[in-house]
Amino acid sequence: MSGNCPATGAPTRNQRLSDGMREMLDGYLSIDQYGLIGNLHTAAMVGMDGSIDFMCWPEFDSPSVFCRLLDKDKGGHFAITPAHASTTSKQQYLPFSNVLSTKFLCEDGVGVVTDFMHRPRPHSRSHRHMMPWLVRGVEVIRGEMTFDLECFPAFDYARTTHTLDLNRVEDAERARPQWHADDAQNSIFQSVFLHWDQAEQNTESYNGTERAVFTPAVVQHSEGLGNTSNAADREAQTAVHAMDLRYVVGCMGGGAGDGACPLVRLTAADHGGKLGQGVTSRFTLCEGQRVFFVLRTVPDVGVAALRAGGGSSNDVAAYLAKYDPALSMKYVETLLEDTLLYWLGWIRSCTYFGRWLENVERSALILKLLTYEPTGAVVAAVTFSLPEAIGDAGRNWDYRFTWVRDSAFTMYAFMRLGLNKEAKKYMEFVGRLCREKNPDGGLQIMYTLRGGREMAELELRHLSGYRNCAPVRIGNGAADHLQLDIYGELLDAVYLYNKFSQPLSYDEWVNIRALVDYVCTNYNQPDMGIWEVRGQRQNFTYSKVQCWVAIDRGLRLVDKRDFPCHDKERWRQTRDALYEEIMDRAWNSDLEMFTQSYESTDTLDAAVLAMPLVFFCAGTDPRFVKTMRRIMLPPHHGGLTANNLVFRYNAVHTDDGLNGEEGTFSLCTFWLAEALSRASTADITLLYKAQVIIDEMIMYGNHVGLFSEEIDKSGKHLGNFPQAFTHIALISAAFNVDRALKSNKHRP
Repeated sequence: MSGNCPATGAPTRNQRLSDGMREMLDGYLSIDQYGLIGNLHTAAMVGMDGSIDFMCWPEFDSPSVFCRLLDKDKGGHFAITPAHASTTSKQQYLPFSNVLSTKFLCEDGVGVVTDFMHRPRPHSRSHRHMMPWLVRGVEVIRGEMTFDLECFPAFDYARTTHTLDLNRVEDAERARPQWHADDAQNSIFQSVFLHWDQAEQNTESYNGTERAVFTPAVVQHSEGLGNTSNAADREAQTAVHAMDLRYVVGCMGGGAGDGACPLVRLTAADHGGKLGQGVTSRFTLCEGQRVFFVLRTVPDVGVAALRAGGGSSNDVAAYLAKYDPALSMKYVETLLEDTLLYWLGWIRSCTYFGRWLENVERSALILKLLTYEPTGAVVAAVTFSLPEAIGDAGRNWDYRFTWVRDSAFTMYAFMRLGLNKEAKKYMEFVGRLCREKNPDGGLQIMYTLRGGREMAELELRHLSGYRNCAPVRIGNGAADHLQLDIYGELLDAVYLYNKFSQPLSYDEWVNIRALVDYVCTNYNQPDMGIWEVRGQRQNFTYSKVQCWVAIDRGLRLVDKRDFPCHDKERWRQTRDALYEEIMDRAWNSDLEMFTQSYESTDTLDAAVLAMPLVFFCAGTDPRFVKTMRRIMLPPHHGGLTANNLVFRYNAVHTDDGLNGEEGTFSLCTFWLAEALSRASTADITLLYKAQVIIDEMIMYGNHVGLFSEEIDKSGKHLGNFPQAFTHIALISAAFNVDRALKSNKHRP
């Protein structure tokens, strides 16, 4: 038997890999040291040390079960990590998928933790439904390695206590499942896991002898998320259900030692958070041995819901057959193969084959992960309250909702990549929102994932925040902001949907026409702007430009589709008058730049970089070029760019209603690259600059190609993670810079 990475006795604080990785940040990992897995209903953040430190369950906006990311002591986590610190970790996604592989290497062994949430295989005859499970596979592919498992849930944002029951699993003796040759043929599982060649070797496995059941107390809260009149939102946002942890152990015949399966046992353990016991396990695997751990909502929850709804005994039996199948090694491997085939089949539809193919595909896969399957809404980020600045600036927000702006941009990104099914699903969601407009005929800037309007903001004062950066907020108080730019972004996406995906129906046009009428009536109001400032309302230049876009795209749809429009002349006059107004009131002739707003005439804002991107003006327009060149100056010279990274505005000198500084805004950096490509028809060197910026921005992505909202001065990620807006901007910049390169015969 091969020698192992040393691990004897109980782990001490300075022995384990996880503790060593967290030592520099006082118990936290850097935000960029995480990968993401999900199932289009929820998601989990998996650290490079093998710990799941963030997961809301069972929906994106449900209460968290693990949130050590926001409080290292009370937040809860699910870690599987090598027992010895002298180990190197690497993390990657399996090709063309959102299945995450974390590899641990030392002199005497190599182990792998494979994390995924199941997605059903396309056109499968046996697994047509999704199994709502979190699955963590552990195996050793060389030598021997000892792992420590810790599962310490902290239900309901670590507000609710729970009990632990370690139940004995009946009939847990070892069994030898049959493996059929036809199952192995053309199997993606075999192509990915070549070291687990089941087609040629017998396998032996047994189900775990214990089942850990975590049962949270029933607690109702009088404020915050879940206190809503929307029944679907209330159910999801207050979902605190009992969960269980099970496992199955296997090995290849003829493997290490006598070919016997390793011994794995769960043990009850206390946790510092004092919310209830968790489970731990120390186990050693040799080459050819593996364990799958499965965390899920206990089936009793679904059964109780069925019975409460009048379900029959046959209904209950069918539910249990569907969602509580017998756990076996072969079954879990089938779920993994289903998931790999699902993601492979989805990304195959991508039509982008440009210079940044790998990065664009990864961004598309992440945007798909951020899509809520039941409605097609896109969550801005899976996390809440990750700070935009380290310290007490208070710039910590909950992004687990769908912004009209972000979703419209996502629809644009998917269409550019030929992924039109997602665009169609979101158009259905938009249609529903348009039918349920505000009393004044407008839309909210954001909605819940099910189209709800209420998302009361609440501070969770018992959580210390990431690296002690309080406050931790759930809900979002900006929901009732007036942000007029959303209409331009939405109408632009709808226009492109009609052009590249599917013609608008008459009923869809009626809804769109009403929105254009709303913009024509309300465009002259001051608002809170794209950056959702919490100071005074202003006439933000970006908002005015997007109002112009909304009216312009409405007129284009009338011209191209001959849709009925009795107010066409009014629209045209309003659009043209607004254009003149922007050129008059947003242009500072002394500083030669477009300003942040009509009121802030000496303030620069990177949002104006979008002007040529939405065809408000040409990229070569002298006014725009002068503004862009000023933005490219460093902050101490009056610009917004440092090290080719762009701040959205100067937070120190701008009154946005908040304190402190913030990092550079990744979206704005990608917008600069795209704007440079639009201006390059007059100056070819700008196209080279655009390429450099994209290449450098990709360098700032983390080890698996994920981006947060902001990047600080030291290159670290800040803000909620991963952020849809940034990945959308990457796709758009890559697509348009590629197109500029192809259309230019003289590449730099």
